[in-house]
Amino acid sequence: MTSVLVVDDEPSFTEALSVGLRREGFEVRTAADGRAALAEISESEPDLVLLDVMLPGMSGLDVCREIRKQSRVPLIMVTARAEEIDAVVGLEVGADDYVAKPYRMRELVARMRAVLRRASDQSLPSQSSGPPSQPSDPLPQPQLIEGDVVLDIDRHELRVRGELVSLALREFELLAYLLSHAGRVVTRDSLMQNVWGYDYVGDTKTIDVHVKRLRAKIEDDPSSPKRITTIRGLGYRYERASSPAA
Repeated sequence: MTSVLVVDDEPSFTEALSVGLRREGFEVRTAADGRAALAEISESEPDLVLLDVMLPGMSGLDVCREIRKQSRVPLIMVTARAEEIDAVVGLEVGADDYVAKPYRMRELVARMRAVLRRASDQSLPSQSSGPPSQPSDPLPQPQLIEGDVVLDIDRHELRVRGELVSLALREFELLAYLLSHAGRVVTRDSLMQNVWGYDYVGDTKTIDVHVKRLRAKIEDDPSSPKRITTIRGLGYRYERASSPAA
């Protein structure tokens, strides 16, 4: 049974959500603050975390940062505020998705299952040598190299100018897709379908957030990117090392 850790300091909300999730077949654990959540993750290793932004003492964003230091557990931020800043900051600190309150249980469960499915799919390329699902897409190579950027698929490592750079799972998958299509324009629809999956029910703004995070890690000057360039109205292109950036 898939286990979910719900982190929220409102007992009435937690109880109602726990009942709904159990009806959907999830095993539910709860934590009322950040410290309790970190301890629970270390102890029980849940399959997914639903983390509220507004927590007493330690904010949900800080909790997310701490979780990412020790675990790659799929994590969805939950916010009571509709401002986009909550969602953007949440994604930047390592959340896999976000949901704004109030939400419908059906939407929340769909997002949870999509995040879990994507996390499960992370191990497929290294475990299978079968053909790619789309013939037009190149089969991932053990290493994808463009200049001083080296992405090792088997080791799940990125080196930039010889230095090891840490990547979140979604960042790794996004960079692998861009590198495997280096020199070609990759549309936003293509990224959404091939990196996030056909069943993704979130906002396409998540692409921009993840590209921004990648640029901060691989570009000499993230404010003037030369590796991952924006093609207005279409999407992005990873520029080949031997070609000038557009």
